[in-house]
Amino acid sequence: MLDTIQIEQYVERARSLFHSGFNCSQAVYAACAPLYGISEDLALRIAASFGGGIGRMHSVCGAASGMFLLEGLQSGTNKQGDTQGKMYNYNQVRQLAQAFEQQHGSLICAELLGLTTHQPTQKTQKTPCAEMVENAVRIFLTQNADKW
Repeated sequence: MLDTIQIEQYVERARSLFHSGFNCSQAVYAACAPLYGISEDLALRIAASFGGGIGRMHSVCGAASGMFLLEGLQSGTNKQGDTQGKMYNYNQVRQLAQAFEQQHGSLICAELLGLTTHQPTQKTQKTPCAEMVENAVRIFLTQNADKW
């Protein structure tokens, strides 16, 4: 079982990755993927396309997407026809989404950044992304803390 101190170590790793230039999704996913035996290098490549609200289209938040990718590692099924496993995973993802939305008000990058459109060329001077990265890691690890 992960305790608060251990969770905060993963949060710190995600914060460090984000501040070193990786996108929100990469920071969340790569900070926690080693729990599943996935190297940080591979994790960074897997999550690369989900930053900026998926390809910088400001759709689903990259931090939330990183959290959902992690849930796939935690509860995703790889058995053909496993409807029960699929539904369990979807339920877990909905719980994560609900917790994230409760804290931040939305799952949509454009809304979180206060943008009026989903155009990839729009930028903002100051973003709340680092906080969302940190919270996504906390939400995911807290929901799954008893699994390690």
